[in-house]
Amino acid sequence: MKIEIFCTLGPKSLNKKFLKEASKEVNLLRLNLSHLSISSLEKNIKFIRKHSKIPICIDTEGAQIRTKIRRKKFFKKNQLVKLFDSKSKIKLYPYETFNILKTGDKLDVGFGGLIIKIIKKEKINLYAKVLSEGWFEPSKGVHVINRKIKLNCLTNKDLKAIKIGKKYKIKNYALSFTNSANDVKLFNNLLPRFNKIFKLESLDALKNLKTIIHEGKNFLIDRGDLSKSISIEMIPVAQRKIIKEVKKKRKNVYVATNLLESMIFNKSPTRGEVNDIYNILELGATGLVLAAETAIGNNSINCIKYLKKIVNVFKKYER
Repeated sequence: MKIEIFCTLGPKSLNKKFLKEASKEVNLLRLNLSHLSISSLEKNIKFIRKHSKIPICIDTEGAQIRTKIRRKKFFKKNQLVKLFDSKSKIKLYPYETFNILKTGDKLDVGFGGLIIKIIKKEKINLYAKVLSEGWFEPSKGVHVINRKIKLNCLTNKDLKAIKIGKKYKIKNYALSFTNSANDVKLFNNLLPRFNKIFKLESLDALKNLKTIIHEGKNFLIDRGDLSKSISIEMIPVAQRKIIKEVKKKRKNVYVATNLLESMIFNKSPTRGEVNDIYNILELGATGLVLAAETAIGNNSINCIKYLKKIVNVFKKYER
């Protein structure tokens, strides 16, 4: 029984030491375009290739609104926020979002509790009022909570990144926010001879689950963004439903988000995290994905070691 481990590279793991240690246990290195500029993508690929033989995966931004700000800023309730214009230091990305959003829209920003409401729209500006205080941080997901919107499944940045990936013969690509079978078909047509992973992290993905699974081969449950589309107490239900449907078709399914969140700061996991990981394996997941734990965490190598320990215990007792 092979259980794969993927990890996300970032400031704490893009170094020789981590790549050397990771080579013993990690099956795939994820480059997350949501936190990576096009200008640094090529540089990072070259660095990884120089110091590691682990395959690389380019993970697209996908159909998601994201924040754009240099340094995080805290907003209090009823405070006004000015978005988009060239002088504003607070923006939303991609820019097409400006044409989609309208007065009255409520936006759930990141994971820090910040909720804002669009109260005024001008030619180049949006003005919002803070309904619930919180942090506005760089490169965080933004969800429109009062209505459904439609975004392209790939951004211009994604297309540029895929072009660079092909140049360096990268074989693995992930489509973020896969919402329909059409998204899968488009990505398959764009990358016909490559290994593709389709990320399930929205209510639309759950609604179209069977047709998405029919068109794809590899799937990843991102429990973080999914918890913005459905209530957090429903995540275990959704996780079980997805894994069951994917395994029924004998395809691959991976699980990400908060596996070892406490280890961003701590040297060992909580009992709850260990139990969560064991349960995921028991459900039949093909593999486990570390995100912030290895990208920005203080104990990135330890995270991989603990994940491997749990996998080994599972294999020993679940034969």
